[in-house]
Amino acid sequence: MLPDQLGLLISTNMKLSLQWINSYLDRPVDATELQTVLTRQGLAVERAESVGNDIAVEVEVTSNRSDCQSHIGLAREVAAGTGRALVLPDFRLGDMSGTVAEVDSLVSIQTQDLDLCPLYTARVIQGIQVGPSPKWLIDRLEAIGLRSVNNVVDVTNFVLFELGQPLHAFDMHKLGEHRIVVRCARQGETFTAIDRTWHQLQDHMLVIADNRLPVAVAGVMGGADSEVSDATTDILLESAIFQPLSVRRTSRMLKLPSDSSYRFERGVDPLGVDRASRRAAMLIVELAGGALANGVIRIGADDPLPHRVELRLDRCRQLLGIDIKPQRVIELLNRLGLVPGLDDAGATVACKIPSHRLDLRREVDLIEEVARLHGLDEVPVRHRIEIVAQGMRPSVAARQKLGQLMVSAGYHETITFSFIAQKLGQPFLRQGESAVMIDGEQHGAEPMLRPSLLPSLLACRKSNQDVGNVDVALYEVAGTWGRQDGQIIERPQLAMLLDASDADQAIRSVRGIFDELVRQLVGQVDFEVIPANDSWCCPGLHLIRDRTVVGTIGLATTSILELFDLKTPLALGQFYLPMLIEQYPPVRRVAMLARFPAIERDLSVIVDEAVTWDRIETGIRQSRPPLMEQLIFLDTYRGKPIPKGRKSISFRMTFRDSQGTLRREQVDPQVSAVVDQLRQDLAIELRA
Repeated sequence: MLPDQLGLLISTNMKLSLQWINSYLDRPVDATELQTVLTRQGLAVERAESVGNDIAVEVEVTSNRSDCQSHIGLAREVAAGTGRALVLPDFRLGDMSGTVAEVDSLVSIQTQDLDLCPLYTARVIQGIQVGPSPKWLIDRLEAIGLRSVNNVVDVTNFVLFELGQPLHAFDMHKLGEHRIVVRCARQGETFTAIDRTWHQLQDHMLVIADNRLPVAVAGVMGGADSEVSDATTDILLESAIFQPLSVRRTSRMLKLPSDSSYRFERGVDPLGVDRASRRAAMLIVELAGGALANGVIRIGADDPLPHRVELRLDRCRQLLGIDIKPQRVIELLNRLGLVPGLDDAGATVACKIPSHRLDLRREVDLIEEVARLHGLDEVPVRHRIEIVAQGMRPSVAARQKLGQLMVSAGYHETITFSFIAQKLGQPFLRQGESAVMIDGEQHGAEPMLRPSLLPSLLACRKSNQDVGNVDVALYEVAGTWGRQDGQIIERPQLAMLLDASDADQAIRSVRGIFDELVRQLVGQVDFEVIPANDSWCCPGLHLIRDRTVVGTIGLATTSILELFDLKTPLALGQFYLPMLIEQYPPVRRVAMLARFPAIERDLSVIVDEAVTWDRIETGIRQSRPPLMEQLIFLDTYRGKPIPKGRKSISFRMTFRDSQGTLRREQVDPQVSAVVDQLRQDLAIELRA
């Protein structure tokens, strides 16, 4: 799993040997042509330098081109770009005379997690003699910056840089019970790598273990306790596929990069696993002697079937802006081994994607390949371009308008991190939802994606409290997250926080701002208002639209204030953002200005404490006063002379007749009808 058992400078670039790459071409290429071809095809050459009789070339390989992290992969690119033929070595196992045992009688392999290790293979070679490598092998490795260790380790390094498939050789006699178990580390297990660094493992890290302890970190590095030494006589040769994200995460957390982890992170050829194993076994027997056990132990997925991707020639012309003839397209794709075929209509080219090209999944990927090989320099450059001026998108304009309204109301915008401590976010989870947690060291103290923006605003209020700021008004617009039925749900949200020295006034202010946002961004929308019983607000109310809670307003509870160590009462509000911005700009209704004056009637009614304004408003509208134009809530009063358990609610009714001037005789009966309806429904008393 580690190319050089004694350490190697890891580079994100691929370092290749000119002589080595020429061994896979029917005609040699010189350094100048090599640099020109690779650069033209999107693989920039960083530098070239002489190393003895060879030339080492460093090539920058993009992360999607894992097939180019090997000499054969880059030779394939050179062949495609120059018309040369690719000459591959013989990967067939020859006559291994002296083989006396079946591999599964010598070693036991068990894989406990096929998700993290989709494929694991093992071969056994007995009776080898570890010693120095031949000069040709040493020269190949030294040309790319590797130091020779011994003939066995050098072969695994050679095959890694030849085929791009990481391998690892274990000393069989250092494996307890000659057993390999691919499993996750147990919490608290430790591991000493072959570079002699010590590491504490975590239970999500995949390891290669014997019957007791880890002998390697899967896909990253082998262990010192099982490395090949001069005394080794029998080896187990591992070739496998490990899940890229698992390898990347483990390598980063252990701060243990290697050339193997670099390749596993980007993906390896699933058909190259056995090919590399056979190639290494053949070379080890050739250079170190010994006998190869019959067969191979293979646990995991079968070889994948080749998939097909189609390219529409019209789409290719549209994207590239040039007309490349169908036969030219087929020629270029054929150079890459994609076996292209033109359909009967001459409009579509179907390609069979080889297993080493993990990056070719869509039509546009094939079009990019055509462009690379045809030559990007052949694509004409237009010296004039057309720009179509477009207006601001409604959603963007709505966000700007929202910000202007909030700032004009005296609020300050905050921009905070999406991660919070779990104890701060838990009270704000919706009913039936669970927290979305992010596992990783960088989020150790704040691993929870916030279910609401209010914890962030409360934390900002605490910062303002610490520096002595008062009369604070904050708002934020951002995403929130929750998990429901196993699915992660993201909800864009607007949240407000307002200091509430006068609780009633603060609640009305937050509700008033929300109403103004609705008027300006949506138009006239009626909401049902019901009491809220959320754990973070008391008292509170829900705003309902289409039987869905689109907003919640309330005073922060004592427990919430204590949780954030806040000393000031606060009014809070959170609202579903798409409801505010998706209908922007609002459709306005236009009407003639009133020609005749209105008559207003202010009433104060005494009701039980449990009666809400919403119930009074509903009762008034149900009585349907024919000339009532507007109904406005004015005030709530508690205290003398109102009896305990009762309150006085004041409201204003505006009446107008579009046909003429109203008289008192027309309005008074309608007011009386409203009062009678409220007496019947809510047992009100009319206050003098």
